[in-house]
Amino acid sequence: MRKPLSQHRDLMRERLAHQAAKLMADGSITDHAFAKRKAARQFGADDTHHLPSNEEIDLALQQYRALYQPAEHPAILRSLRQEALNNMLQLSQFQPYLTGSVLSGSAGINSDINLMLFSDDAKAVLLFLLKNKIEFESGEWRLRISGHEETVPSYTLTAESGIQTHIVVLPESARFSGSRHPKTHADVAAVEALLAV
Repeated sequence: MRKPLSQHRDLMRERLAHQAAKLMADGSITDHAFAKRKAARQFGADDTHHLPSNEEIDLALQQYRALYQPAEHPAILRSLRQEALNNMLQLSQFQPYLTGSVLSGSAGINSDINLMLFSDDAKAVLLFLLKNKIEFESGEWRLRISGHEETVPSYTLTAESGIQTHIVVLPESARFSGSRHPKTHADVAAVEALLAV
């Protein structure tokens, strides 16, 4: 007896999530969208519009790492979180939050750190980096803030170890928007707690 189409689609979505997770865990792929497309190609489903979400891939990635990388992954994750905390402490006047794969636990050896900073002075972070002689590359990100598309400054710091930290600078109002969630946004104290475990 054939399964309903909705169940078939969920199975394909799950298979794609696990294949994308495997590609991210075993290779140097860090981009979710690229991993999804490559997984879909490998399954002969290039034209599918039923791709898994980034969250589904991150969950599959955590499961994969726990099963196949139980020895090395915790040390890699700890190193990334320590680097994140070091940067957050240095940038503490901008109320930094850690987001992304380093917080969720799905990060691997090729992963980047993602931080959100807050300041109504668009140049404050830039001046801080220059004053403290911190090397960086500057750029811009387009984000939806309070329902509007906005362009915000971004900076990339590269540690001696090669770990990259991507920073976006948001207006102070975004810090109080109520969209911070402990599972997706961690302040200094939360990151310190993760490292204390």
